[in-house]
Amino acid sequence: MVKTELAWFKSSYSGTEGGNCVEVARTPRTVHIRDSKLNPVGDGPELTVPASAWAEFITHVGT
Repeated sequence: MVKTELAWFKSSYSGTEGGNCVEVARTPRTVHIRDSKLNPVGDGPELTVPASAWAEFITHVGT
């Protein structure tokens, strides 16, 4: 199995000064979420959820 590098992006609600930053990486079937202040070099914990669960979450918090 080949591991694909994820393309992480910061939340639009995260500040530009660093600190509290939520980063998300999407694949066709999953969404990966991490806290960049705990994961500055990409080797810390991350949460992975099905894309459908993420879409449901965004529906409720995005409004």
